[in-house]
Amino acid sequence: MLTLTSPSPRWPLTRHSSRLWLAGLALLLLAGCASQAPMDESGRQAGQWERQQADVEAFDSWTLVGKAGLRTPEENVSANLDWNQTPYYFRMLISGPFGGGRNVLEGREGRFSLSNSDGRFEAETPEALMEEQLGWSLPVSAMPDWVRGLPGGNDSYQLETDELGFPSHLAQDGWEIDYRDWEQFEGMWLPRRLIMNYDDVRITLVVNQWQASEE
Repeated sequence: MLTLTSPSPRWPLTRHSSRLWLAGLALLLLAGCASQAPMDESGRQAGQWERQQADVEAFDSWTLVGKAGLRTPEENVSANLDWNQTPYYFRMLISGPFGGGRNVLEGREGRFSLSNSDGRFEAETPEALMEEQLGWSLPVSAMPDWVRGLPGGNDSYQLETDELGFPSHLAQDGWEIDYRDWEQFEGMWLPRRLIMNYDDVRITLVVNQWQASEE
């Protein structure tokens, strides 16, 4: 009768060697965990903002589709926003209750106009134009930077970051901007929801869609 037996291992694992092997495996696992940057539930990782900031600054031709909410001691209203921005031209379509219908704000080479059912109006700054015609104003000159998470222009500012290094609070020109949510677009993280406060005016901007546009 033929009996088959399995060969003995050439190098049997002793209790001591097995402990060393398990300890080494644990160290490798810990090293792998330590090498992964902290991440939040949306997928943002520590260090990403610093690595992408130059790309965000270069992303200066875009279209933003979203919704803006305006809150003052007298009213609490909202409007739809369709905003096309390039370094030399912008067009902001504001429609809905606090837009008073349909308003088109445009700027090119230092000239600004606002068109609605009452006609076409001009002023030296977009803020003055909105204040004159609508009774309220967005910080239009600085917002192209603020909505991307960047300070506007070369003016002084204070910027705070979250635990991942992303902007969380920006103070500039009397405005306080809080960044509440982010979304990924073409490999970059861009703000999805931000809240802007100036005295007793509070503006909440929710971005539904970012699009790249040609100049």
